[in-house]
Amino acid sequence: MNTLKAGDKAPSFSLQDHNGEQVNLADYQGKKVIVYFYPKAMTPGCTVQAQGLRDHADAIKAAGAVVFGISPDPVAKLKKFVDKESLNFQLLSDEDHSVADAFGVWGLKKFMGKEYDGIHRITFIIDESGQVEQVLNKFKTKEHHQTVLDALN
Repeated sequence: MNTLKAGDKAPSFSLQDHNGEQVNLADYQGKKVIVYFYPKAMTPGCTVQAQGLRDHADAIKAAGAVVFGISPDPVAKLKKFVDKESLNFQLLSDEDHSVADAFGVWGLKKFMGKEYDGIHRITFIIDESGQVEQVLNKFKTKEHHQTVLDALN
């Protein structure tokens, strides 16, 4: 796993959102973009993380940023997650984990004695010119939104 670092150019991507609409990172040039990778929709940690971003969306928007959550979940599952949790930002489906690979967040994980490949919970703040400004990988899911807000200010 070779995770992007601050100063790297963010990989261009085009993924379907929870409504099946295409989202292109290039369309957000000139805006600050928060791209957060999470393992699986509707699991406890991922739900708490998404709720925090939902509840602080106004502060994130006031900082001039837009949020995209990316997981390997199919579009239909993302739609259920958005509807169930009343999320106010886009979730993107990366079923083949090609975008996760490009950002360097797909790799070996260990859980309860098992090893498997999956997404590591890492957030990237991409500046207005498409460069990775910050990489956030040390946070608790329930404090993720505050870590993001602190990084934006």
